[in-house]
Amino acid sequence: MTTKVKSDRLFLLATILLIVSGFFVFMSASLGLVAREGANFATVALKQAGIAVIGTIIMIGTSNINFRKYRTFAPLIFIFSLGLTALVFVPHIGFAHGGAARWITFGSYTFQPAELLKIASVILLAALFSKHKDRLALSAKSLIPFSLITLSVAALLLKQPDNGTFMVIFLALLAIYIAAGARFSHIVIITFCCVLAIAGLAFFRPYVAARFTTFLHPTSDSQGAGYQVQQALIAVGSGGITGRGFGQSIQKFNFLPEPIGDSIFAVAAEEFGLIGSFSIIIIFVFFALRGFKIAAHSNDVFGRLLAVGIITLITAQALINIGAIIGVMPLTGIPLSFVSHGGTALMFTLAEAGIILNISKNSVRQKEKVSLE
Repeated sequence: MTTKVKSDRLFLLATILLIVSGFFVFMSASLGLVAREGANFATVALKQAGIAVIGTIIMIGTSNINFRKYRTFAPLIFIFSLGLTALVFVPHIGFAHGGAARWITFGSYTFQPAELLKIASVILLAALFSKHKDRLALSAKSLIPFSLITLSVAALLLKQPDNGTFMVIFLALLAIYIAAGARFSHIVIITFCCVLAIAGLAFFRPYVAARFTTFLHPTSDSQGAGYQVQQALIAVGSGGITGRGFGQSIQKFNFLPEPIGDSIFAVAAEEFGLIGSFSIIIIFVFFALRGFKIAAHSNDVFGRLLAVGIITLITAQALINIGAIIGVMPLTGIPLSFVSHGGTALMFTLAEAGIILNISKNSVRQKEKVSLE
């Protein structure tokens, strides 16, 4: 008699909490956009709600697809995602905004292919390391697939430019590499190359250097590079312990850039205070810990590495965003997972959460099968 195995309930609960709390924060933050641009609040709110519903349906779908199937098609998924991402540079197909070419258009709809590239990169590296297991991870040859995937992603994302997304993908790939058993010497080599790469970016792209300067001296250019950081810190500080109250943020109306984008955590901190903003961080931490526990309990090497990569993708992006808003990291411009505006990002994040749920489901099934034998 076959027992129906359920997905990890605590991970699902953390995901639902992030969806619901993210939607309420977004609704309040979108009032600032309405006041500035004259948009219809009901339209903005309903659109985000619709995206959340579609994303939830996609999550349910991916939670019922055996994660091992992704390993079979990993190279094709990655190549397809590279080609799709390259379309952002094609005239009349790619769409640029704010000096960055990150979207492709389908009529009146826009799609950010880098979101597919994120999960495709993770799937491919997890598949490669799971196929060769310890032999590849412990060998110097392991640097080859890691480097090829990283450089392929860098070539497209840094040209857009989308440094923040590249950073998130790199951290996820590095997490997979470490989880696969990489030697300490290999990590040292990668770290050294990262330092050189960051120095090169800062030299050839002045705005990158300006972000580091602003991080170190946030008051040096209050009307220029340091404006967003200062306004975000004002919002966070004015929230106090309990916040101004839902919908009562002042900064989102006239001062805070991108109140529904990468600055949305500042709105949450102003309205819900230290208690509310810290609660959001706690949910993300619980989400991460539960996800890594699912990875640790997986009897499948591919499932374990895939879970590590996906959880790193989602939570690293969230922590980098929050860190930049509270002034402990340089600004990157990446959105807050589950919360910020961006239909493509939200749908892919929920799809990735569904994959984790499937990994938890199949891991339990494997354990039950072993115990029966």
